[in-house]
Amino acid sequence: MDKKILLVFYSRTWITRKVWEYIKQLTNCDMEEIIDKKDRSWVFWYLWAGKDAALKKLTEIQDTKLNPWNYETLIIGTPVRDFTMAVAIRTYLEKNKKDLPSKIIFYCTMWWGGDRTTFQDMTHLCSKTPIWVIWFKTKEIVKNEFQDRLKKFLEDII
Repeated sequence: MDKKILLVFYSRTWITRKVWEYIKQLTNCDMEEIIDKKDRSWVFWYLWAGKDAALKKLTEIQDTKLNPWNYETLIIGTPVRDFTMAVAIRTYLEKNKKDLPSKIIFYCTMWWGGDRTTFQDMTHLCSKTPIWVIWFKTKEIVKNEFQDRLKKFLEDII
């Protein structure tokens, strides 16, 4: 993969980050982590984040350094929160929706489900249909059973 691909992701815990780290090992694309300025580390704030996601609220995120307009392809990674994307990813997409490249790829991580509605919400917000989507369940990531599927996925999109 060349530098014409940008991967952006948000991860409150290590789950979505672990997928990002594996992509980082296999590719040469530019990467940027989306940082939510609101502390969601405490259990109460984590639950509140699910409510914010369900209500399609925005949050404050740290300024990003890389402009998606400068890339041919954008890969966006998010955990599923109440059957939709994380609030930080919604905020990133809202801020950058006019600068998105024509090729978009989504990935999400989740406990049990919500990938379909998450991808629908992301597609609607971007006003673009992704060229690929892939999801991973938390148990796959915890047991390190996601790498083969991710590697095949990346080979298909290269």
